Amino acid sequence: MLKEVMTFENLGLHESILRAVKDSGYETATEVQTLAIPAGIAGKDLMVSARTGSGKTAAFILPALSKILAGRATQQERVRGKNYGPKVLVLCPTRELAMQVAKAAQTYGRHVPGLKIATVLGGMPYALQIRQLSGPLDILIATPGRLMDHLQSGKCVLDNVEILVLDEADRMLDMGFIDDIKFVADRIPAERQTVMFSATFAGHVGRLANELMRDPQRIDVASHTDTHENITQRLHWADNNNHKDQLLEHLLADKDLDQAVVFTSTQRDADWLAERLEELGHAVAPLHGGMPQGRRNRVLMALRRHEVRVLVATDVAARGIDVPTITHVINYGLPMKAEDYVHRIGRTGRAGRSGLAVTLATRDDVSMIRRIQQFTTQTIPSAQIEGLEPKTQEPRIFPPRPAGAGGFEDRGPRPGWGNKPGFGGNKFGGGGSKFGGKPSFHRDGGKPFVREGGPRPEGFAPRGGDFRQDARPSFGNDRPGFGNDRPAFDRGNDRGGYDNRGGHGDNRGFAPRNDRPAFGDKPAFAPRNDRPSFGDKPSFGGDRRPGGFDSRGPKRAGPPGGAPRRSGFGR
Repeated sequence: MLKEVMTFENLGLHESILRAVKDSGYETATEVQTLAIPAGIAGKDLMVSARTGSGKTAAFILPALSKILAGRATQQERVRGKNYGPKVLVLCPTRELAMQVAKAAQTYGRHVPGLKIATVLGGMPYALQIRQLSGPLDILIATPGRLMDHLQSGKCVLDNVEILVLDEADRMLDMGFIDDIKFVADRIPAERQTVMFSATFAGHVGRLANELMRDPQRIDVASHTDTHENITQRLHWADNNNHKDQLLEHLLADKDLDQAVVFTSTQRDADWLAERLEELGHAVAPLHGGMPQGRRNRVLMALRRHEVRVLVATDVAARGIDVPTITHVINYGLPMKAEDYVHRIGRTGRAGRSGLAVTLATRDDVSMIRRIQQFTTQTIPSAQIEGLEPKTQEPRIFPPRPAGAGGFEDRGPRPGWGNKPGFGGNKFGGGGSKFGGKPSFHRDGGKPFVREGGPRPEGFAPRGGDFRQDARPSFGNDRPGFGNDRPAFDRGNDRGGYDNRGGHGDNRGFAPRNDRPAFGDKPAFAPRNDRPSFGDKPSFGGDRRPGGFDSRGPKRAGPPGGAPRRSGFGR
């Protein structure tokens, strides 16, 4: 971690860009800006990991603007109307993030004469975007899907791109844009600078970086395990959805709340909750991917103008909202992925400000809370609100593993499973190997296998001692009902078949049918060895043909009324 405070004057930026930065109220650079800006100006490929709210947008926009200004000193005069294409291409996963990047480029480039910035986003009219792409262009910010449309139609030319920026590359790959990114990269000159920002460079993100970059410099200033010192995290357990609604209303009534983002799991929940809060008198608006882009833009503008106090959003808004006055983030519905939790709470506490992140959870959310804590390696402190305490006992959540811990064997006993050993390197016993030591399903000390909190459900016989050998019958000859202790069936007449329907001669037969209980009110079968046979073969039923199977005996009467006999057991 850097201890020295770095000013923007020492980073090698152009004078006009420094003036714009000072006009925006920034004096000192953040850690990611201090490391990435000089390397970006030097033209190096960069792999950067930084958390949200750390100033990473300026970390690639400021060096890009500096290179644009440096290139103009030697650039030949442009021919008006000819499509030169952009010098800098920025790919973003969502429209909100692309619009945030475009706003930052306009802010920091306000003193750059003739700066041309264009955005290519889904949900916007094609005609305006085509007009922007048809003239000289400096910076193009785009989402991969819409950019693909313009490339395939020939309206966008990337022959002059000098810098390619992939912002939140891990998110784009999670959204399935890897083929689109490769398609775009193939149409950019190989002699370019590539900058990737991602929460992680493991797995497919790292493989993509190896394909697109040449000898990149790695900058890792933050990760998902950071403590977020300026964000207070809190967890409230709710008995049910009604209790959760009461907790939400109490939080929104906090006098310290300036603006809040309430996250839901689905678009339908966002619309429903926004309508309900509006009925309660809150200045609220929904935001999700099912809304037209124009309406989404108006909602964000209203949020920045303080016309909206509560924004109810899905995870589409977790990346791209940069409103410093957001003091509270409330997780009304939990995210689908643990890493989205980090991006959600990053909407508050931005640029050094303090914020509060509250999660409302029921017992159904225990597994996701556990995954979030394991992902962040932090425990979300549980709290209660006076007068709204849960009536049920709070679920037990394992403390997160320390960074670098392997396996799960250090977590302690699993709740609700008695003395069952935990999962990990010593998975099922006391031995050193995975299945070593005691047999797979032994219980410690021969104690009965009883769940904590009550007896086994009805219908399960109690198991005592060793699960495999004592409580559960074995599959050898000592198994009751299936071994030598059962009455063997007489083969009779020394035939190898089923003479007299007694059974197999190897002592594996079924019990005589007269010992089996009847099905309902129907009588059980009579022992088949008492029924007359046809020769040496067992009988099959009543008289159907004269002179044929006449020795079979009378046919059993069917159910009253002539209804067909039921199939299955007990016949």
